[in-house]
Amino acid sequence: MNSLISVLLAAMLPVPAPGPPGAGLDWQACGTKPGAECATLTVPVDWSDPDGPAVGLAVARRPATDPAHRVGTLVFGPGGPWDSGVERVRDKYDRFSDTLLSRFDIVSFDPRGSHGSHPVECDPALVAAAPDPVLRSQADFDATVAYNRKLWRDCRERTGALWDHADMLSNVRDLDALRAALGERQLTYHGSSYGTLLGQQYAERYPQRVRAMVLESVTDHSGPTTGAFLTAQAWALEDAFDDFAGWCAADAGCALHGRDVRAVWNGVFASAERGERNFTAFDLVAVTHKLVKDDEYARLGTYLAGVAGGGPGLRAGNLGLVVPAFCADWSLPVRDYAEYARLLRRAAAVAPDTHYPAQVLTLTTCLGWGEVANPQHATRVRTATPLLLLNARHDPATGVNWARGVERQLGRHGVLVTYEGTGHGSYSRPCMRRIADDYLIARTVPPRGTTCPR
Repeated sequence: MNSLISVLLAAMLPVPAPGPPGAGLDWQACGTKPGAECATLTVPVDWSDPDGPAVGLAVARRPATDPAHRVGTLVFGPGGPWDSGVERVRDKYDRFSDTLLSRFDIVSFDPRGSHGSHPVECDPALVAAAPDPVLRSQADFDATVAYNRKLWRDCRERTGALWDHADMLSNVRDLDALRAALGERQLTYHGSSYGTLLGQQYAERYPQRVRAMVLESVTDHSGPTTGAFLTAQAWALEDAFDDFAGWCAADAGCALHGRDVRAVWNGVFASAERGERNFTAFDLVAVTHKLVKDDEYARLGTYLAGVAGGGPGLRAGNLGLVVPAFCADWSLPVRDYAEYARLLRRAAAVAPDTHYPAQVLTLTTCLGWGEVANPQHATRVRTATPLLLLNARHDPATGVNWARGVERQLGRHGVLVTYEGTGHGSYSRPCMRRIADDYLIARTVPPRGTTCPR
């Protein structure tokens, strides 16, 4: 009820009149490829104290290649969390079709606390000393909580006040400030992965300010409990692994063709659990997650065949510091090791082959976190144009279970288009790209239940 009241109040806010394109941003040439421009957007560190300390957010754009037919500005919300949108626009410039590049200025940014936007600072030695992501005893649990709190104290001291204001609700305010500085009355947005959460929460707060919004690889922020989060992620990895196993059975190009893929994988997992390998069971889960996420089934088959034959395996390595960008957005409490172990058993019940998802790391990383600024809730959006959701059928990172859940929450204000294949991200598929481009340019909403073939 409180969320619905917030949406209704947000709808009553006046929409600011647009200024000239790029108003409030001092664009300068930048990057390694011609045409990129960069600027800094200054916003409050704490949006509840607009006259307090400020932070500069790095922003980049490429003007539309066909100015005579320009629709407006398309803002890209990077995933991660904490991928660099500036790098994507400034240097790679490979995210969107030529059609969109001709019709829109493409703009993106580095979210607060990352890359060119006052990156979080922590002692590298402390970061490198992170505990194993999978805990095995109450002693492990207690040591991890103590480690986390020591790390967070260090990060807060080095980073300053921004450490306590890196949640998604602060990013929503940043995105609206960017929209206003760009001179756009309404936002046209394409968010990817974690950037879909930014889009959903922007549309909740500012429904009248949304022109069109594509959410690709959809994050569902509604699961109310730690168990709901972990089992949803476990289901997604198991589903993608099942698809990989089916491909291996059907395709002679798989290095495990003709073998029991599940038995091979579980044999390797068990030997890693016993400490007989140069990698851990979590490393195997993380590598499997990465390769199916990237639609690299042949490479995964070759890798598993090699390690099953006794060859060396890969370590997941340092998975990066995204603590305030994640722990501030998800309430995932775990009381003690007994509860932690029950959560992993619940995950294994829905994922009998892969056992637990790579996102078990987030439970370990957030153990002992205090107040959560932006806890989970059902998405309630009332935009004039329905949001367009894009998702692959077999995505271990943002499963189709999440995408379908968000579509249900949106009701008539959202439509899901499913790519009947695998991988994290589907806009690059021709059918998906055509649907998304038509939607962004002309706000053509596809029929509910639309799918694109593999």
